[in-house]
Amino acid sequence: MDTAFLITSFVTLFVIMDPIGLTPLFVALTQGMSPAQRRAIGLRACVTAAILLTLFASFGEAVLGFVGISMPAFRIAGGILLFLTALDMLFERRTKRREGQAEEAEEEDDSHDPSVFPLAIPLIAGPGAIASMILLAGQKPGLAGLAMVIAVMLAVMVLLFLLFLSAGLFERAMGKTGINVVTRLLGMLLAALSVQFVLDGLRAFGLANW
Repeated sequence: MDTAFLITSFVTLFVIMDPIGLTPLFVALTQGMSPAQRRAIGLRACVTAAILLTLFASFGEAVLGFVGISMPAFRIAGGILLFLTALDMLFERRTKRREGQAEEAEEEDDSHDPSVFPLAIPLIAGPGAIASMILLAGQKPGLAGLAMVIAVMLAVMVLLFLLFLSAGLFERAMGKTGINVVTRLLGMLLAALSVQFVLDGLRAFGLANW
């Protein structure tokens, strides 16, 4: 088993899905609901996002090939997308955008179930997470590699669900300042990982030998 690949996959998906940053938004979206209702919404959101990400990991590369996009090209594009996400995290634009999406969902319908939108899509399984699943699956071709990527994604999803269950306690313990600090640290890490994706894509094209 490739331990380094598992660690890299976990860190990438954890940073992209950002369970720590999503938890306060989950609290806001489920404000006034009972613990049972919060559990049900959190579970539906995680299951929906997991199914969507599994489909993209399994068939995303085939779809790219069908439309004539090579994996190295997608790896470079995905790396750039992840780098932009990292910039959003570093300068708090990502949090503000997510909060705006959450507020829009609440304004549309007070009785709206937020599990599918905006929780599962686009907050959990957003463009960055989808791109990451395709990129990671492409790094380890074959059923074994696909199984590893899906297993890591499910591990992150379980962690996210556990944080959803303890959302109220987590918010009180971390505070807004603590969450901002952790988000920025994760943003720095994601920036480095995104550059590595771009370098891997350039190397596959034969444009980089380092």
